[in-house]
Amino acid sequence: AKLCVCDLLVAQCDVNCCCDPDCSAADFSLFTTCSVPVVTGDNRLCSQKAAIYSLDVEANPPERIFKLVDQVNPSVFCIHATNYKEALSFSSPRMPTSENFDQLLKEFESATFSAEPDSWNMNTDAQSPSDAKETYRYKYGVPIQTVDAFLRLPSPVVSSWCSDANPAGFLVNQATKCTRSVSVEKCGNIQAVSMLFYINSSILAKLHEFVFQVNITVQSVVVQSLNGMWTLLDSSDVLRLPMILDELCINIVLGVSYHITYTDAGEIIEAAASFVVGAINKEALSIQQSFEISFTQVNTKPVPLSGNPGYVVGLPVRAGFRPQGYPFPVEILFNTNKHGQLTILQSTSNQDCLSAQGARTPVLFGYNMVSGCKLRITAAMKCQPLTQTLLDLLKGQTFPEYVASFGNSQAQDVLDWVPITHFQTSEQRIYNAFQSSCQIPISLEIEVKWTKYGSLVNPQARIVNVTATITTTTLKQLPSGRERTIPITSSVVFTDISSPAEPGYKAWPTINVKLPFDFFFPFV
Repeated sequence: AKLCVCDLLVAQCDVNCCCDPDCSAADFSLFTTCSVPVVTGDNRLCSQKAAIYSLDVEANPPERIFKLVDQVNPSVFCIHATNYKEALSFSSPRMPTSENFDQLLKEFESATFSAEPDSWNMNTDAQSPSDAKETYRYKYGVPIQTVDAFLRLPSPVVSSWCSDANPAGFLVNQATKCTRSVSVEKCGNIQAVSMLFYINSSILAKLHEFVFQVNITVQSVVVQSLNGMWTLLDSSDVLRLPMILDELCINIVLGVSYHITYTDAGEIIEAAASFVVGAINKEALSIQQSFEISFTQVNTKPVPLSGNPGYVVGLPVRAGFRPQGYPFPVEILFNTNKHGQLTILQSTSNQDCLSAQGARTPVLFGYNMVSGCKLRITAAMKCQPLTQTLLDLLKGQTFPEYVASFGNSQAQDVLDWVPITHFQTSEQRIYNAFQSSCQIPISLEIEVKWTKYGSLVNPQARIVNVTATITTTTLKQLPSGRERTIPITSSVVFTDISSPAEPGYKAWPTINVKLPFDFFFPFV
């Protein structure tokens, strides 16, 4: 039952979830299919038990059929025995820096490390201190516990009406909308439209540990008027409860956004809630509420994703740099612009290059883009400063070194970042401008090659190659008092290299395989 992925509701039967222990024979008789027909443990094990579920629709009433069979993993890479429990969970490794590199090298340079002989004992009856510690840490998807039950994130279940039985799962970012029945006469008695309903219960910092509790603080309160205007209150420490005023019910909750801060040990250390409250008149019979929850690890800066995992068309291409001072790249520093994005020159209304300096626009995945401006050159201009100005105009003050191959690539996953390859070409066209010839850059062309990655049913967009080509041209002497205008352009082209080969062209077969990031943990 712990491995049943379709068991979402607490103490309630999930429709068509044949492995849900809360379902009775009467519930099974109403099912049309088993949404999860096979339940197994870790699919990396060489052999294990598998639970097979099906429905006997010819029976009256229909019945659920359950079988337990032995399943053998045909892969040559499989786990024979899980006798080292600490290897089954992944904790964020310490990142090497110039200060701790010597210490880490001394700790991990030997053939074996951090492996006591007792920890490889096949006898799992006695619970080790690490196992006991593991019991109290939150893991992905586990409902967040409170003093009285769990943190609620209301959502629609069968219809659009709100159900308060949906628990918020740890590290599961969710956003839901549902409809709530209300009336002005009873608004003070409806718990689910009161701010108190969402913050009156403390969260357990650790699973099953009632000693450490985290109170939910109010981060902000926004008041929505009847015509939809929003006003942010100056003070967020005032609890605004529903009340009747001039045939209106004011301060009813229209939206709640939770933000949870946690440690890499799976402990919750902070919880905050932002509210949108509004008013209804006596004609209103229902309201639509929105709920959201997000998570941030302590001492980390949240970075917006552009897909999960593959890029989404229209979202920015993420970019960054390799930090200096390390013996090898261990982390990517995101680009210094907003949210770490790849950018190009932004066109302006007057098309003047010198006034467009600093104006950048993000490169959006899947969108071919062209931008540019016009440069007015006089005989008084110097070659070297002009060349540097145009380079800064085309590439920006800080042109990134790497581009994220996936929309959710993390900074510490260096292999998930693609280096940008630079080229330079020269144009045959010659402009008269300077006494001696001068090479100036006039265009930047970025080509992003991407491929469809993963399942054919739900392919994910992955960037595999990025090139940046600077085209230069030669300027020669311009008579005194004369001027010349030269166009400066930037362009981005996205090329799908996963398209099938043309007829008559024999291409080598390709295989896209990516092991789980912790497959060889703790070894790199």
